[in-house]
Amino acid sequence: MRPTLSVLPAALVTLLALTPGASAQSASTCALTPAETEGPYYTQGAPAKSNLAADTRTGTRLTVTGRVLDAKCQPVRGAVIDLWQADAQGQYDNRGFALRGKVTTDAQGRYTFTTVVPGRYPGRTEHIHVKVTPPGGRTLTTQLYLPNNANNARDRIYEKQMELQNYRLSGTQATANFTFVVAR
Repeated sequence: MRPTLSVLPAALVTLLALTPGASAQSASTCALTPAETEGPYYTQGAPAKSNLAADTRTGTRLTVTGRVLDAKCQPVRGAVIDLWQADAQGQYDNRGFALRGKVTTDAQGRYTFTTVVPGRYPGRTEHIHVKVTPPGGRTLTTQLYLPNNANNARDRIYEKQMELQNYRLSGTQATANFTFVVAR
């Protein structure tokens, strides 16, 4: 007999709800987050910083929280999340490290970073680039997208499952979350 959500412990139900691809039938495995292109604007050596928004005075502030899990749905401690994106006007800083940084997950695989909602540039929808590297594991390179964005449908790289979850906008502040599942 397979478990139903009504008999699963509350903590597991919460984990399943936050984990892309997880289901009650496969409570011990999580679907890996899909890889996407790195793009032309990646720069190695970004500093450790969680407040990328401090690099700019314009744009809607966006705080993203989440977790990094492995394929067995276990938290990944010490995973490095390397982030880079365009500013609110769709421009990348290709000379320095504005709107570029790295955060590291805690013992429960949790992370937080604050940035700005990225602007659109020709040919792409608004997105945030991400590399997630678990200790001793393979790096996942992917992108995060804003939900309910009309530009998503016209973007050749966009994948719906890479949309930020629970996106909330209130004035000039937005919040969202995302759970990455990586191979170790």
